[in-house]
Order: sequence, then structure tokens, then C-alpha cells
Amino acid sequence: MSMKPVQAVDSWLDADEERAWRTFRRMMVVVQARTAQDLAELGLSEADYEVLSTLSEAPDRTSTLHAQATKMAWSRSRLSRHASRMESRGLVERRPDPDDGRGCLLVLTPHGFEILAEAAPAHVVSVRRHVIDRLRRDDLANLERIADQIISE
Repeated sequence: MSMKPVQAVDSWLDADEERAWRTFRRMMVVVQARTAQDLAELGLSEADYEVLSTLSEAPDRTSTLHAQATKMAWSRSRLSRHASRMESRGLVERRPDPDDGRGCLLVLTPHGFEILAEAAPAHVVSVRRHVIDRLRRDDLANLERIADQIISE
């Protein structure tokens, strides 16, 4: 396997930039690990919760596999594999897409919605404990502003 040559760096991070970057990375890892552990105690992975919660917001709790993958920033194959595991647990089901003979619809089952409804209050407590309650209102506004800057292209 050939590797691409390393590109020359025009400008290394200065000390403040490096510190901010490393702190940001640590924050993301810690928050994700803590909320994932709390979800695991409920019998769900982060991916399970993301699929369930985003499907619950869709009309009729149904989405095309393509639209769902796009919303979650996943590849269709990754979502398809994960949906298969969730389908075996009765959380979602696939149905033929009447508008696309090759596509399929991903549907949140009543059991999946019930599991989500049971998990959601504990997940909110987790998010509050690990993020929201640690910040002031102006911090939350700044966090949202910064996140929007980073995720917009």
C-alpha cells in the first residue's frame, strides 16, 4: 500500500493554538466517553441512541436510508450494517421504498420508540451532568456559536 507523502506545514500551531486544540480534543473525548457509558448502562450505544432519536423526529418515524445516513453524517453502508443489528433487536425495521425500487425505508418500531422514551430522560440527565450544568448561560451561547462556526463549511 503506498502512502501519500507528508505535506509541508506552512504554519505550525503556536502554544495557545496547540493548547486550545488539545483541550478541545480532550473535552470531546471525555464528554463522549461519559455520555456513552451512561447510555451503555441503559443497554444502548451512542449510535443506537442517535438512530432512534433522529428517526423519532422524522415524519411517521420513517426515513429513507440515504436521508438518515446524511442526517447522521454516516455512510449508507455503515448505517445499513448498524440498522441490521438494531433490526435484530426489534428497534427498527426496513421496508421497501415505494419511491425508489433499489432503496429502503428505515422505520422506528413501537418497541424502538418505547426504548427511546425510557432512555431519553436518563440521557438528558447525563448531558446535563456532563455538559450543560457545568456551564453558565453565556458559556452555552458561546459554545453554540463556536460549534456553528466549526461545523459550517
